[in-house]
Amino acid sequence: MPRDQAAAFLHALAAANPTPQTELIYTDAFSLLCAVVLSAQSTDAMVNKVTPALFEAAPDPAAMAALGAEGIGPLIRRLGLWQGKARNLAALGALLVERHGGEVPRTREGLEALPGVGRKTANVVLNVMFGEETMAVDTHIFRLGNRTGLAPGHNPREVEDMLVKRCPPGLLRDAHHWLILHGRHVCKARQPECWRCPAVRFCNYRDKVLPPAA
Repeated sequence: MPRDQAAAFLHALAAANPTPQTELIYTDAFSLLCAVVLSAQSTDAMVNKVTPALFEAAPDPAAMAALGAEGIGPLIRRLGLWQGKARNLAALGALLVERHGGEVPRTREGLEALPGVGRKTANVVLNVMFGEETMAVDTHIFRLGNRTGLAPGHNPREVEDMLVKRCPPGLLRDAHHWLILHGRHVCKARQPECWRCPAVRFCNYRDKVLPPAA
């Protein structure tokens, strides 16, 4: 997809959703960080179901560390990979207290040094909480980038780098939200709902799906 076509694709998504927001529920940088860690292999909707009880029990890093994996686990066991996530959250809380005075670091290096935090999670926190122009590539954005021709790549980092290059100035921060929401709700994995896509005329996907028969 040429650069001008990619820009038109993103502008079409922007016109359809001028103020995109994450679907995760959070109140501060710590709760957002925890929610993103929990969202791996789980839906945002399911994460939002378990976090109220979790954050009531552990509203800050010190409380999360004190709760420990044994206390965290029963509160999040409806999520995929909950045992590992419980261990990561307990260790994450402890490291935030020990190394960062209980504050969430504002740098990629500081974030990625935390248990359970990789490049995608760091990009989400930097984007949503700290206003940086990052592109967090999850399974939805990876699929959409390859399917549409917007940003083909063999791995998430290749798709991320292509999107950063092709995104028009000033749109990169919101583009993360436009693309993930579009991939989650319209350009779905099993069958894209092309008839609902505001950017369909700029999409290179050959097997566009017609609306279902009435």
